[in-house]
Amino acid sequence: MLLGPVEDDDLFHWQATIMGPADSPFEGGVFFLSVHFPPNYPSRPPEVSLLTKVYHPNINSDDGSIWIDILRQNWSPALTLSKVIISLFHFHTHDSASTTTSCCSVMLWSCLCPFFSVYTNPDEALVPEIAHIYKTDRAKYETTARFWTQMYAMD
Repeated sequence: MLLGPVEDDDLFHWQATIMGPADSPFEGGVFFLSVHFPPNYPSRPPEVSLLTKVYHPNINSDDGSIWIDILRQNWSPALTLSKVIISLFHFHTHDSASTTTSCCSVMLWSCLCPFFSVYTNPDEALVPEIAHIYKTDRAKYETTARFWTQMYAMD
């Protein structure tokens, strides 16, 4: 994952690049995200949206909005970047990145990893039609997600 401020003089707006994981419909895809930290962070969660179209029940491909509880109702000021990186250190590291970038990277990866893996939460879907396909015809869901990855997330 690559992560950093969009502009050197604006530390509140960042962009992230996530590679789709192996053995998933998103494998080989490059996904871009926009991250906006509110001025009262960490009291309020960052706003994260996907800039790359993706076929997923928890991501609205029209506006990139993402439904994940840790960025909404389950956010806590205790989820500061430093605490997140300490708790997830064994799962993901960025040896060459700065501490702040590593912390943000781990936080975003832990928040977004479920979207780029086999795990999906169709019961809290932003796109009910995709959730229905996910629940009733997994092969069709994976084929369509793979097609969207090839169309929108690969050169």
